[in-house]
Amino acid sequence: MKSENKPENLELLMPEKKPKKSHAQDSLQEYDIPDNRHNFDRIWALLKEEYPDAKPSLNYSNPLELLIATMLSAQSTDVQINRVTEKLFKKYRTAEDYAKADLRELENDVYSTGFYKNKAKNIKAAALLIVERYNGKVPETMEELITLPGVGRKTANIVLSRGFGIIEGIAVDTHVKRVSRRLGFTKHSDPKKIEQDLIALARREDLDVLSMTLIYHGRRVCRAKHPRCPSCVVNCLCPSSIIFMSRY
Repeated sequence: MKSENKPENLELLMPEKKPKKSHAQDSLQEYDIPDNRHNFDRIWALLKEEYPDAKPSLNYSNPLELLIATMLSAQSTDVQINRVTEKLFKKYRTAEDYAKADLRELENDVYSTGFYKNKAKNIKAAALLIVERYNGKVPETMEELITLPGVGRKTANIVLSRGFGIIEGIAVDTHVKRVSRRLGFTKHSDPKKIEQDLIALARREDLDVLSMTLIYHGRRVCRAKHPRCPSCVVNCLCPSSIIFMSRY
């Protein structure tokens, strides 16, 4: 009896190999991953079961704190960001506090998150705009949020969904980008296009949880290097697993 989740003739889905590219690139980029969108519902059901508590691990108590924590999280870990914001959120409580902050002092406060100069500059500039244009309150629309320095669609989606309960789209970070491409849900590398492909596949109310679930899966199993395909719950539905499983 065949497994319920295993598609017939999976071996026929072996991706066609493209001409060799630089070794510095993701090894899968030398393959043309087949379109696997028809398996989205089955894969999504399995991943939801595997990660039933996929929730953000950044600590925050209001939209402003969420915005600041998310801006700091680039190229850093949630654990490190939580260490920094534990003190930061006690020192700066309002957008006006950040807007009036001495830039050098703010840089020092966020130093351990990496890229501290750029992050401090963007936080201060964004806070100033929030004070001047939005009466000190974090705006609640995508159009307004992305006018803030250092805020793109990924950060805006996170703030809208987790800070205001507004589902506008899906936050596409490096894990979501990698996993969705490997699973054959998109052929794009541009986060905005990947977001649109995922929106077309999932129910709107699932988008935030989908993002977190793909992030969990990317961190724990579908890693950038040496993905753990043998223990992956969706390996029989994943076209990329054929490539990686051949290496075990």
